[in-house]
Amino acid sequence: MNTQNPQSNQSGNAYSLYKQNVQKYFENVTKNVPQYFQSMTHLQEECVKACEKTIDASLSMQQEFAKKNGLSTEIPDAMKTTFVDINKQVVQANTVQNQIVKTTIDATVQNIKTFNDNVSAFADLNRNIVQSWITPFTQVKN
Repeated sequence: MNTQNPQSNQSGNAYSLYKQNVQKYFENVTKNVPQYFQSMTHLQEECVKACEKTIDASLSMQQEFAKKNGLSTEIPDAMKTTFVDINKQVVQANTVQNQIVKTTIDATVQNIKTFNDNVSAFADLNRNIVQSWITPFTQVKN
């Protein structure tokens, strides 16, 4: 991509200037996208850690309270089984959800790639249409 300063290579053509500015913009976006995703990943990791630590601290405090006050924390085996089964279902649902999201993102990326591969063909088709409209109105030069 052309990284020249638009002022240093002005041809006076509006489209050339526009193209230079668009290229400069997308060079900047391309440079910043990885940093953005790294920051978002870091934010997500910190949020997950904060949630886990909050839950662990809350459970620890409740356990200490129950122990100091002589409260029984034993639960029947049927309830233990129910809690374990519910947790398995939640984990499985989360796994399926993540697979669906990943598949959807992958399909969207593929669709965008297909669009990108066909942009030139769309532009050529439009160029041909414009030419067919203009041809009857242009004079033949001898």
